[in-house]
Amino acid sequence: MPTSTSDPLSERVRDKARACGFDVCRIADARAPWEAGDGLQAYVKAGHHGSMDWMQDTVLRRSHPTNMWGGAKSALVLGINYGPTGNPLKALEHTSQGVISVYAQGGDYHKLVKKRLKILARWLGQETAKDVKVFVDTAPLMEKPLAARSGLGWQGKHTNLVSREFGSWLFLGVVLSAADLSADAPSADHCGSCQACLDICPTKAFPEPYKIDARRCISYLTIEHDGPIDNALRPLMGNHIYGCDDCLAACPWNKYAQAGQEALLWPRAENILPDLAALCALEDEAFRDLFAGSPIKRSGRNRFVRNVLIAIGNSKDQALVPSASARLNDEALQVRDAAVWALKQLLPDDEFASLAATHCPHEPEETVRAQWQV
Repeated sequence: MPTSTSDPLSERVRDKARACGFDVCRIADARAPWEAGDGLQAYVKAGHHGSMDWMQDTVLRRSHPTNMWGGAKSALVLGINYGPTGNPLKALEHTSQGVISVYAQGGDYHKLVKKRLKILARWLGQETAKDVKVFVDTAPLMEKPLAARSGLGWQGKHTNLVSREFGSWLFLGVVLSAADLSADAPSADHCGSCQACLDICPTKAFPEPYKIDARRCISYLTIEHDGPIDNALRPLMGNHIYGCDDCLAACPWNKYAQAGQEALLWPRAENILPDLAALCALEDEAFRDLFAGSPIKRSGRNRFVRNVLIAIGNSKDQALVPSASARLNDEALQVRDAAVWALKQLLPDDEFASLAATHCPHEPEETVRAQWQV
């Protein structure tokens, strides 16, 4: 397949993609060999995927696009800009309020991206009389390496995609096609000697440039990881309660980023620096109502309130002691565990010891009992 953008059909594909609401469209050869598969297998072998067993279970299917679908010849990589209006790092200064990752502050992008992919794929199938398949990030397909191969951007030292036009803020979707379309040239790496994304990571989740250990990543810990979080990592999480944008926001290429124009993705008022006390009080039904139509809903109430309690402990705000105390008898172990830890950070030692004497003897879980030790 030649590296070209002059093919009339490829140009019409890009025009149609823009008409469907995508901000950018590039084309990659789905059959070409790539190193991403070997990198993924090494990542899983090292255990850097943490408890994401689904990644290990699908590692071979993820290793190359044609492992997903042997008939794929071309990959359309589409992006929707969700750039914030300001610097997300400023939110970290408000320690008594929670910080939700920019991508999750609005509506669930999966539905929006998939709907537009289907429209584009249906058109392409009719135009080429070839089969097509669509993928958002819930499917076992490695979008970021494909995006780099298509010239949409490159994978930075933080392993995320960086675009010269949109910075760090693109939702990706892929259409695989059995049609043989002219591919765009891959993007060069423009990170240079910069390592701002590595330096800013609070938990030092990058063992080296271009490699991430999910087990130390705040996004993984707050979204994917179930159960209690390692005590050593909790103080480093600050007021992050769902996801983390630190490494994305630190990238100098964001100077070219633009604010997202898709209304569905605009931040909801309740997701901008939300009140930790109110979130800590959420029961399951209220949690599901508050985050209906949001990607946050998929994490579940217990995991989310656990994150809120860790942020409360890091806040050093004595006014939040009643909120943490109210969760000491929560049904979920991970919530009780985080509540005890938060109170240990907020209370003087003598007050915490007095509280421990009352609650610890009645706590059935050894994991939580250990948190009560003064």
